[in-house]
Amino acid sequence: MPEYHSPNQEPGSEQRMLLIFVLVFLVILLFEPLLKKYMPQQPAAPAEKTQAQAPAQTPAQTPPQTVAQAKNPPEHPVSKGKASAAAAKSAKEKEPQPVANKKATSESETVVQNDYYQITFTNRGAVAKSWKLIEKRNGKPKYDDEKGNPLDLVNAEAAAKYGYPLSLWTYDAALRDKLNSVLYVVTAQQSGGQVTELTFEYSDADVSVRKVFRFDKTYVMQVESSVMSKGATVAAYPAWPAGFGDQYNNVGYHAGQIIYQNNNNIDQIALKKVSGGNTLHGTYDWAGVSDAYFATAFLPKDPQNVAVITLRNPLQVPKDPQSPNETEAVDVLGVAVGNPSGPTIERVFAGPKSLDTLEAIPVPTISGDSPDLRGVLNFGFWGSFARALFIWLRWTYQHWVPNWGWAIVIQTFIIAVVLFPLRFSQMKSALKMQKVAPQIKAIQEKYKKYSMRDPRKQEMNAEIGEIYKREGVNPVGGCLPMIIPIILIWPYYRMLDLVIDLRHAHWLWIHDLSSRDPYFLLPIFLVLSQLVTQRMVPQVGMDPAQQKMMNWMMPLMMGFFFFNLAAGLNLYYVVYNLFSMVQQSVINRTSLGREMREMAQKRARKQAGKGKVKT
Repeated sequence: MPEYHSPNQEPGSEQRMLLIFVLVFLVILLFEPLLKKYMPQQPAAPAEKTQAQAPAQTPAQTPPQTVAQAKNPPEHPVSKGKASAAAAKSAKEKEPQPVANKKATSESETVVQNDYYQITFTNRGAVAKSWKLIEKRNGKPKYDDEKGNPLDLVNAEAAAKYGYPLSLWTYDAALRDKLNSVLYVVTAQQSGGQVTELTFEYSDADVSVRKVFRFDKTYVMQVESSVMSKGATVAAYPAWPAGFGDQYNNVGYHAGQIIYQNNNNIDQIALKKVSGGNTLHGTYDWAGVSDAYFATAFLPKDPQNVAVITLRNPLQVPKDPQSPNETEAVDVLGVAVGNPSGPTIERVFAGPKSLDTLEAIPVPTISGDSPDLRGVLNFGFWGSFARALFIWLRWTYQHWVPNWGWAIVIQTFIIAVVLFPLRFSQMKSALKMQKVAPQIKAIQEKYKKYSMRDPRKQEMNAEIGEIYKREGVNPVGGCLPMIIPIILIWPYYRMLDLVIDLRHAHWLWIHDLSSRDPYFLLPIFLVLSQLVTQRMVPQVGMDPAQQKMMNWMMPLMMGFFFFNLAAGLNLYYVVYNLFSMVQQSVINRTSLGREMREMAQKRARKQAGKGKVKT
C-alpha cells in the first residue's frame, strides 16, 4: 500500500505557494484603480472611528443603507457633524453581519425518498443520519434487518463515534470536526412532490462550505463539495466513515474491506491489511468500502485525479444481541474519496451487492473495460465460473421454482447427472488399473535395482506405457472424476457466500441460507451421507486397513470443515451426496460394479490371509 505523505510536504509545494502569492499580488495591483473609482468617499473622522471599531469592508460587503447615506450631501456643516456622529453610533449599535456569513439557527431534517432508499439528512454537518433500503419484494422489504424492517445502512453506533455518511474528511482534525458539526443552511428543490436536489451551505469569517446532493430514481446520487478556509481551497473528501448497519457481530465486521478499480484493475484490501488514515493516490474509476452484502462506491468525475483515504477504527460491540453487556473488540472500516486539488464532483452508490443492481450502474472508464460496477461483487479466482453458476441458479429461481433452497436442489441434481459419466469412467479406470496391476508390479520389480537417475529407468516407463496403451488404461482417468466435484466446491462456496439473494432466504427449517444451519442438521446429514457413499464405493486398489481409515476420516473431516459454513453450501453438498448414493447403487448393479466388488473382496481375503500367516 502506498505510504501516506502530508500534502504540505509534497515536492514543489513551496514553489506553488510562492506562485499563489505572486498571483494574489498581481490581482490586487490590477483591481486597485477600480477599487478607487467605485469606493464611496466617506467623511474622514467618522471613517477613522469605524475603522477602529470594525475591520474594513470591501464594496461588496458594505451594507446598502451605509452606501446610500454616503451619497447624500449634508445640508449644513453642523448638521453634517451631527449626522455623521449619529450614523457612527447607529453602525456601532447595529453592526450588520457580512453577506458571506451563512449559518442556520437550529437543527432540521430533510427526508429524500425514491423506490429504493429513504435518506434522512440533517443540517448539522450536512450528513445522512439514516439510509434505509425500502425496495420491496412481494410487498415486504427486499433487504430487511433482524426484525423484518427495512435495513438502515447507517451503523448508528459507529457513525455517532466516527462520522455519518457523506461527512467531509480533511487532514486537519479540528477543521474536520467543525465541518461535520456546524449548522448548515439547507435549500431543497422538488419535482413532482419529491426532492431532487439538496444544497447545504455554511460560511463564517474563516470557512466557507458548500455541499450539493442530486437524486434520481436509482441507487446512485451525485455529490458536489467544496471547502475554503481563510481564502484557500481545502482538500475535503466526501466519506462513508464507519461500516454498515447490517454488521451485528465480529463475523459481520470481519467481512469489511476496501474495494476499488484502479486503471481498470479491480482489487480489494482485506480488513487486517487496512491502515487507518492512509492515502492512496492514482487513477480510480471507483473506490469504496463493503461488507458481505452491501457496499458504498464513489465514482469520481475525474478518475485520473483522485485521492482515496482508508479509514479503520476500533469499536466495542455485543458478542450476542441478547446479552448487550458482554462486548468484544472489532474494527470498523470506512473510506473517503475526492479530488485532492479542488472541489469534488462524483457519483455515490450505496446499496446491495446485487448483480442486477451493480450491472445497471455505468462506469465510464478510460479503456472501456468493466463498464459497470460488477467488480464490487468479487467472486475471486474462479470469478467467471462462480458468476455463471449464480446466473444459472437465479434463472432456475425465476423460471422454475420461486425458492432459493429448492433452486439449489435442482441445480445440484443437474450437476450430479452431468458428472455421472465421469463417475462411471472413474470406476472403469480403477477396474482396468487393478487388472494390469500384477503386470505393472512385475515390471517395477524387474527394474527395482536401478536408481532413479539410471537411464534404464526410462525403459521401465516405456514398458509400463506400452501396457497402458495395449489395455486402454488412462492413469489419470480415475483421478479426474474425483477432482472435478472438488473443484466445483470452491466457486459454489464463493457464489453462495457472496450473493445477497440468499440473505434471509428460507427453505424448510432454514431461515437464512446465507448463515449456518441453526440446528446443524445439514452438517450431520453431510457426514452420514458421506459415510454411506464411502462404504458403497468398491476400493479395488486400496488396502482394506487404509480403506477403513478413509471411510471414517474423510466424512468426519468434511463435517468439521462444513460445520459453520452457510446452510446453502451444506445443502448443495448433502444433495450431491444423496444423488451420488443413488448413482453408486445403480453402478453397483451393473456387470462393472459386480466385477469391482468381487475384485475388492478377493483383495481383502488375500490381505486377511497374509495377516494370518504372519501371526
